[in-house]
Amino acid sequence: MGFLLLLGLIFFMSSPCVELISASDRLQRGRPVSVNQTIVSTGGNFALGFFLPGNSIGKFYAGIWYNNLPGRTVVWVANREKPLLDPSGVLAIAPDGNISVLDSEGSVVWSSNASAISGNATAVLQDDGNLVLRAEEGSAVVWQSFDHPTDTLLPGMKLRRSSQSNLSSTLIGWRDVEDPSPGNFSFGIDPRTTLQLIIWRGSEIRARSQVWTGNQIGATRDPISLSIFLLSLEANGEETSVKFSAAEGSTAGRIVLDFTGYLKGLLWDNRTKNWTVVASEPRPPCEIYNACGPASVCNSSNPSLSCSCLRGFEPRNMEEWKEGNFTAGCARRVPFNCDEGDWFLKSDGLRMPDGFVSVRNMSAIELCEGECSRRCSCSAYAYSNLHISGAVSQCLIWIGEMLDIAQVDLAARSLYVRLPAANAGDRRSSRRIILLLVILPTFASAMVLVGICCSIRKRAKKKAEMRASKEVILGNWSAPVAVQGGKDAIDLRFMDFGSVMAATDNFSGENKLGEGGFGPVYRGRLPQGEEIAVKRLSKRSGQGIEEFQNEVELIARLQHRNLVRLVAWCTHQEEKILIYEYLPNKSLDKYIFDPERSRELDWGKRTRIIEGIAQGLLYLHRYSRLRIIHRDLKASNILLDDAMNPKISDFGLARIFGGNQTQANTDKIVGTIGYMSPEYALNGLFSEKSDVFSFGVIILEIVSGEKSSGFYHFEEALSLLGYAWRLWQQGRGLELVDSSITGTVHEGEALRFITVGLLCTQENPAHRPSMSSVISMLGNEQAALPSPTYPPFFEDRGAKLTVGTLFSSQSVNEVTNTDVYGR
Repeated sequence: MGFLLLLGLIFFMSSPCVELISASDRLQRGRPVSVNQTIVSTGGNFALGFFLPGNSIGKFYAGIWYNNLPGRTVVWVANREKPLLDPSGVLAIAPDGNISVLDSEGSVVWSSNASAISGNATAVLQDDGNLVLRAEEGSAVVWQSFDHPTDTLLPGMKLRRSSQSNLSSTLIGWRDVEDPSPGNFSFGIDPRTTLQLIIWRGSEIRARSQVWTGNQIGATRDPISLSIFLLSLEANGEETSVKFSAAEGSTAGRIVLDFTGYLKGLLWDNRTKNWTVVASEPRPPCEIYNACGPASVCNSSNPSLSCSCLRGFEPRNMEEWKEGNFTAGCARRVPFNCDEGDWFLKSDGLRMPDGFVSVRNMSAIELCEGECSRRCSCSAYAYSNLHISGAVSQCLIWIGEMLDIAQVDLAARSLYVRLPAANAGDRRSSRRIILLLVILPTFASAMVLVGICCSIRKRAKKKAEMRASKEVILGNWSAPVAVQGGKDAIDLRFMDFGSVMAATDNFSGENKLGEGGFGPVYRGRLPQGEEIAVKRLSKRSGQGIEEFQNEVELIARLQHRNLVRLVAWCTHQEEKILIYEYLPNKSLDKYIFDPERSRELDWGKRTRIIEGIAQGLLYLHRYSRLRIIHRDLKASNILLDDAMNPKISDFGLARIFGGNQTQANTDKIVGTIGYMSPEYALNGLFSEKSDVFSFGVIILEIVSGEKSSGFYHFEEALSLLGYAWRLWQQGRGLELVDSSITGTVHEGEALRFITVGLLCTQENPAHRPSMSSVISMLGNEQAALPSPTYPPFFEDRGAKLTVGTLFSSQSVNEVTNTDVYGR
């Protein structure tokens, strides 16, 4: 009997003869829409109401679909994570003014969660398919469905990413063709760069678009090359967005991320009365992200060839390559030497590799080539015309490996790959026609002789210059050589001691910004007006010379917007000085640990700082050719520029990892208590996961406003990590949030950041996520996060250990002789 009633209910609600259509295009207070009613836009294009998916029994979803086309093509779903199970439920303007799905008892199943709404709020379904909520009739929009897409982009709808408001939106595919709940695939703007689009499967990159090519004249839009027709990327100030525009004259068009992870462009065909796929993202096996491995090219148009090496490269593992396993990729036949013999081979028709660095204000391709040439770690460059946030950037360079390259037809570009003089065969073949037409064979021998003579003279001159440079920087050191020649040479400006004294007014106390473990830092000004921060190495620092050498060697080669920039260096007798860019807002700890100044960092600024630190750390771990482990990441080593963007500083303790190295051991443990991972503090083991641990501590400090090394919850004898984990475990995670910013916090986002912080500070390094996973978890609101395990922290168990027991040498930063209790 119950089964027959259920069938009758389904028939009743699916039958068009009983469907009640509201005459209005709006949802108003006191006029709810039941499961068998709809609201229709003024022009009749779209309808809003409840629908039952094909394989769903008793699960009602509020959504928007095409009203003027046959069938029911759903383009937006409100309560996709929580279906309405009550056939007496309604879609209504709730008492708080929000659009809500309510069950028969008035409980909220889903809400638009907008703020500052009055009881007179009205929602209107527009003829473009956008559901718009206003606090009052005719007032500004406070919420709209176009800002919260599900699996579909409609004309005029945008996917956004903003560095100021932390606003981000992505498409998330259905779980399957009949289940609108969130599936495994998502699509949006790459949070690492905003210059390309990404399809993710969970937290892993599944496919990637061509890098955006901007337009310098007037408009700031250009087609994106994910083979999607009429999809464009726009940059406006601090916000980047992806916008879809329907083809002119078409009845309807849409972009859909389907449940299999493919992105499709569809247009309605009036002749066939059906949807036609006019553009789709092709995905041959080798176009799965980096399936061909580093420095190899996916040949989309030739599946039989599949993957091939860039010219000048060869398979890393020839046996596996022959068997069709391309994951190891390709390596250079001859490494380049970072000298004047290096040259660039042009490769056309490519999707640019992933992991690029954008260098702004390059007005010519020759400048871009020069930028790459002067960086010994630069492996390739591409010149384009990019317009972002008011600054023209025309140069992309690749530091280290080149990943995920493919032959493409749409928006293809030229990649200039760096090769040594030994790759003369590649150079001759690429310029054969020019050589035949321009250089006569009778002059070949003479040209070779002249070239050899010039090369010998230039090499001799360069060696002499390098010897002079070494003598200047080494002074009377007995330490190892700080600056080497060849491929490891550092191209960095030297500033004489007199200029440094003039810039700082003889190291005036009025110009002193502060003092760290390695010495004082002064504010200075160069004659041309540029402000600088001058770090004067303390003569009393026993470890200072080593840290000075290390910092010059490392940071001079690192280029990222979230890393502090080294401007110059200076040595004079016993003086060792580093000159950095000046950052007016000083360090992060000056804000978050100060009860007064912490109010200046609202929730939006704190999340941007966390995400910026994550981007800088990801660059060090993955996209810098050197693979850097910082080893002293802490709040006082995060500097803030005038826009409160974070920059990681102080690389005195950093270490370089080799290509296949994942872990190292040291007997000399240096760092800062409260930020060191347990495996490093106790056993001297450090890895990328050591930095991940420190980053997790910083997340919890930024969220809570409490200092890890100074926090102690006396009731339960818990450190900050233990206290945060206990609150999270008890479902009280929001109590950790700094009370000075609770009014600006997005609760769901705060809980996600706290969870990520706890995942990063797990005791077992293998359980901690990589920085690429961390960035994905921070930026993807729909991602399901794992549950963090119990964190490490020191607790009094009766056996006291002094710092001297745990560390063979004290940190030159903040490690003091305070007792530490072993756990």
